[in-house]
Amino acid sequence: MKTPLAWLNLVHNRTRLLVAITGVAFAVILVFMNLGFLGALAKTASIFYNQIDANIYLMSSQALEISTSKPFPIERIYQAAGIDGVERTMPLYVGYLQWRNPQTHLSRAMFVFAIHPRDLVFLLPDLQLPETQTALLRPNTVLIDRLSRPEFGPQTIGLTTEARSTRGLGRQVQIGGQYTLGGGFVSDGTLIMSDQNFRRFFDPFPLHQINLGLVKLKEGVDALQVVQKLRQILPKDVLVMTQDEIIARERNYWISATSTGFIFAMGVAVSCIVGVVIIYQILYTDISNQLIQYATLKAMGYRSRYLFSIVIQEAFILAVLGYIPGFAISLGLYELTLRATHGSLPISMEFGRTVYVLLLTVLMCIVSGLICVQKIITADPAEVFK
Repeated sequence: MKTPLAWLNLVHNRTRLLVAITGVAFAVILVFMNLGFLGALAKTASIFYNQIDANIYLMSSQALEISTSKPFPIERIYQAAGIDGVERTMPLYVGYLQWRNPQTHLSRAMFVFAIHPRDLVFLLPDLQLPETQTALLRPNTVLIDRLSRPEFGPQTIGLTTEARSTRGLGRQVQIGGQYTLGGGFVSDGTLIMSDQNFRRFFDPFPLHQINLGLVKLKEGVDALQVVQKLRQILPKDVLVMTQDEIIARERNYWISATSTGFIFAMGVAVSCIVGVVIIYQILYTDISNQLIQYATLKAMGYRSRYLFSIVIQEAFILAVLGYIPGFAISLGLYELTLRATHGSLPISMEFGRTVYVLLLTVLMCIVSGLICVQKIITADPAEVFK
C-alpha cells in the first residue's frame, strides 16, 4: 500500500491545514455569493413577465428595459388587434412614485404598474378576487406588493398615506389590497393601480401614451408568425417581442449593460484570484519547509512527475476540504439573504452552480499547485544539502 504522502504533508501541521481550508472556504463563499446575486439578477428579469397573461410584447425602441421604458402611441396595440390570431390587446403603464411611510414620514421610490381594471393583465391569484378588482376601481386606491421592503411602512388594507410623482404632485393614497410579486433589482417595492389613478398621480400623463403593449393570442396560434406580421406592419418606434425574447433582452441588459452585473461578475473573478493567492502561499510555505524531504526523494531516484503529483494531490485535497464548509456556509447565507429581502431577491442554490463552483475550486487549487511545483522540479539535491 502506497504511503499517502500528500495527505501526511498536509496534516503534519494542522494549524496551517486549518488556515488553508479556511482560505479556500472563504474563496468558495465569495464565488457562491457573487454567482447567487448574478443568478438572482437574471431571475428578476423574468419574474414580472411570468405573471403577465400575454404572448407578445410591444415596447418603445428607445427603451432599455421596463423601468426605463418610453411612452409610445396606444394606436400600436389597436393596429396589433387587427392581426389574425390576436385575442385581445392591453395597455400597461409604468412609473415611479415616492411613497411616504406613515410612521417615519420618510419617502422612498416604489415602482408602479397601471392597468385598465377590466383587463386581466396579471396572472396573480390576488388580482382575480372580486374585492381586489373592486378596490382597483376606487379613486386614489392602490394594491401593494407584500414583498415590498419594511421601510415603506405598514401594508394594512385601508391605510392612507401620501404618494407623489417625480413631478412633485402629492396626493392621498389608500391601500385597497395586496399581492405577491417582488421588485427585484428594479425597486424595493411595487404598486398596482388603475389607469385612471395613474393619470391622476402622474398628471398630465396622457393615457393615449403607453409604456408596454400586451398582446394575447388565441389558443394554438403560432406567436412567431404573429410577431413577424407585426414587425412588418408596425412602425419602427416599437419593438415586437415574444415573452422569451423580452426576458432575454432584460437579462442581457442587467447582466451585460449595467454596473450591477459587472460588479458581480468581477466579484467572481476576484474571488478566484484571492483563492489562488491563498492556496499558493500555503503550498509554497509547505514546499519550502519540506524542501529537504523533496530533495531527498529526488536524490533517491524519484522523478519530477512523482513529486509533481504529490503537490497536485495536496491542492485537490485542499479544494475538497475547503469546498465543503464553504458550500454549507453559503447555503446559510442564501437563506439569510432571502429572508432579509423578504423574498424579493430570488437567490437560491442550484445544482448546476454547486457543480460549477466545485470544479472552479479544484481548478483554482490546481493552478496554485502548478505555480508552486516549479520550486520542487528546479530544486537541486546537491545545492539543498550543502
